[in-house]
Amino acid sequence: MEKIAFLGLGHMGEPMARQLLLAGHPLSVWNRTPEKADALVSAGATAAAGPADAVREADVVITMLAGPDAVREVADAVVPALRPGAYWVEMSTVGPEAVRELAGRVPDGVTLVDAPVMGSTDKAAEGRLGILAGGDAAGVEHVLARFGPVTRTGALGSGAALKLVVNTAVIGGVALVAEAMKLADALGLDEATARSALAAGPLGGAVARAFATDVHFGSDLAVKDVSLATEVAQLPAMEAVLRHFQAAAADPDVVHEDIARAVTHIRARRDS
Repeated sequence: MEKIAFLGLGHMGEPMARQLLLAGHPLSVWNRTPEKADALVSAGATAAAGPADAVREADVVITMLAGPDAVREVADAVVPALRPGAYWVEMSTVGPEAVRELAGRVPDGVTLVDAPVMGSTDKAAEGRLGILAGGDAAGVEHVLARFGPVTRTGALGSGAALKLVVNTAVIGGVALVAEAMKLADALGLDEATARSALAAGPLGGAVARAFATDVHFGSDLAVKDVSLATEVAQLPAMEAVLRHFQAAAADPDVVHEDIARAVTHIRARRDS
């Protein structure tokens, strides 16, 4: 079994790392907040003192971090410690430009794969995420399959690109549901009736996500993802969505809460 280093034990990373432990992989873990590794260490993982210590003996390195800046910071530490023959699987949502930047930094003999995921914390805990794998992923596809079905998306960076497309659609759909419910509020409609009607139409999936209670994707992460998308192409509708989530993320009670909380925030705004 490959020795695996898993860096980033947030809402998604911790249950994903647990899937590797359940599969029997020797696992070294690191997180900026060390206490987040405690439960995994109790289950058999080894806590590393820092990113470089985590990856030094690893056959496979997996990063699941908050965004491009966090990945760059970790790369500063791990690139000199990666051993020849290792795979680095970048699973954060960072966009293809950040992946290309990493590709220019990995040493000879190290294979970089971008493999962001579709799904939230519930699917991470069940090993049912969708994996979007770009680049030469053949050597680690069996590892990625521990997290859920793997879709090979093409060249390096294509997984990160497709993840932006998917997240943009999801976040935009949630914002559209929020605005539709705001209109229902303004028209004096019964909330349950309006919500049921929307759920029965083409926005059914977005309605379910807008009112979800058992998953987590923070409004701050939504801002990061939509910002990445609107830097790549002119997306007027998504620029309006971005303003919604920026306003939600400016509220300290909402910023790190699931985007379902942002729906309530959008409905309550008077200047939108």
